[in-house]
Amino acid sequence: MFTGIIQSIGRIVAKSQTPAGARLMIDLGELASQVTAGGSVATNGVCLSAVSFSGSVVGFDVVYETLSRTNLGRLSPGDVVNLEPAMRMSDRIEGHFVLGHVDTTCRITRLEDEGTGKRLTLEVDDPAVSQYIVPKGSVALDGVSLTVASVKGDSFSVALIPTTLENTTLPTKSVGAVLNLETDILVKAVVYRRQQVSESDASLKAALERSGFLG
Repeated sequence: MFTGIIQSIGRIVAKSQTPAGARLMIDLGELASQVTAGGSVATNGVCLSAVSFSGSVVGFDVVYETLSRTNLGRLSPGDVVNLEPAMRMSDRIEGHFVLGHVDTTCRITRLEDEGTGKRLTLEVDDPAVSQYIVPKGSVALDGVSLTVASVKGDSFSVALIPTTLENTTLPTKSVGAVLNLETDILVKAVVYRRQQVSESDASLKAALERSGFLG
């Protein structure tokens, strides 16, 4: 589990194909000392397990499904990524609960200066995910915990404060850039439960109608 508070920015050193997908070699810098074999690191918001070590360069295997569902498949040597090691029991949750399981991608459609920060407007690539994005709720964009400023259809906006601009890769993005999107697990749980209750009520009503209790 993660919090969406980026600890470091890494750089892709190499990318090679494997039978199951690809292996990314990422220079984690000082963060490498905190990672052990099999340890989890959120890379642009995707939970990856460390499989090899060479100084500060750590290797991560990425399966085909993850490559196709996220923007990791678009990465090339030299690209930078947001990094966050897995949360420890003693850590404070200063962002929100982030699982590292990306729902879909989204694209920047508008980028505006807003005081000392910026406002991003994005469009969700999978419309089915839009139901989990609510005003003042949380999302993780490339692993960064952000508050939703507004929602309109399959589009939403977020505000980036100076600290976010200084410590993440988001200020390097431009209109058209593809970002990983993970919606809030708490919102997803509520929506899922409501759908189950609705389906249960519909089944009960149908059974009563078949039995003649309802006209």
